[in-house]
Amino acid sequence: MASERPPGAEGRRGGPLIVTEDEELLDDLLRLCAAAGTEPEVCHGMPDRRGGWESAPLILVGDDAAPRLLGAARRRGVLLVGRDQDSPGVWQAAVELGADHVLRLPDAEPWLVDRIADAAEGVGRPALTVGVIGGRGGAGASTLACALAVTAARSGRRTMLIDGDPLGGGLDVLLGGEGAEGRRWPDFAASRGRVAGGALEESLPHLHQLRVLSWDRGDSVVIPGEAMRAVLAAARRRGGVVVVDLPRRVDDAVVEALAQLDLGLLVVPAELRAVAAAGRVAASVGMVLRDLRAVVRGPYASGLDEQWVAAALGLPLAGELPVESGLLKAQEGGAPPGSEARGALARFCAAFWDQALAGGLTGGAAS
Repeated sequence: MASERPPGAEGRRGGPLIVTEDEELLDDLLRLCAAAGTEPEVCHGMPDRRGGWESAPLILVGDDAAPRLLGAARRRGVLLVGRDQDSPGVWQAAVELGADHVLRLPDAEPWLVDRIADAAEGVGRPALTVGVIGGRGGAGASTLACALAVTAARSGRRTMLIDGDPLGGGLDVLLGGEGAEGRRWPDFAASRGRVAGGALEESLPHLHQLRVLSWDRGDSVVIPGEAMRAVLAAARRRGGVVVVDLPRRVDDAVVEALAQLDLGLLVVPAELRAVAAAGRVAASVGMVLRDLRAVVRGPYASGLDEQWVAAALGLPLAGELPVESGLLKAQEGGAPPGSEARGALARFCAAFWDQALAGGLTGGAAS
């Protein structure tokens, strides 16, 4: 077997195996692998059955090489790739080879880049993705978002916290990590298409056993909807739990985030003006997000309780957010919301995750 693995590929998750002697086709496939953020193994002859053919997550077979591979062991994840739309016998060769798909470049390039990236990342069950939104200013949405993420991470789940509110002051500040090294939202503002999930995760600040994407201390940056869609999709592909703190306004970026949520939590203080404000937020958010639930926070105005607030909003009740004494003082000392495992807030968050997971909204386990 004549094969070559690019320098630096050792120690990484295996990229696809390319089998072709067509130099022009090889150049195209190498370019697509680079776009997918992975490095392939290239084989010019019959692959070793015990080597790349069986172990590669994906095999890209050039149509020139198909006749030479008809004796290879059958397996999933074999794609027959070429350029000639009228190549005789290509479909017969695909059947004999057991190929999953026959692809023609350049038309199939966007689909193939996604497939290569999925195979390289080992994509499995997407993350359970929860959005938190305040019914009015100061409702405590950011505090709850942080507490949910800290609690999930403490339980051993891969956790990412995404700050979707550029005017919220920064969730990294709530986590006591505003000076932590790592990329912030302005670094992703120009993101389009596909963002590699592994590269995203590794680039973010690591605080309290979770990864956080927040804002820097510079001028406010507008995040286009395309960038939010690409970044959140990458975060979800990593599995585990993703928590998104969202603003009350619904712009293009928020619409893209809402479209990827499994459920949303609307935090509502138990007072009449807050309920009225939350009703307007719920109406806007509900146009995109099907599963929106109310989290009611005391103290309660006269005649109100959590059931009344949820009913007034026409939303299912996710629970009553407890008041935790000493929370502000703990934050001033560098302890994030939810860090006290026996505290009321952490217990609320743990119960929420138990209920969400029991309802079938399961994310992948941490690794």
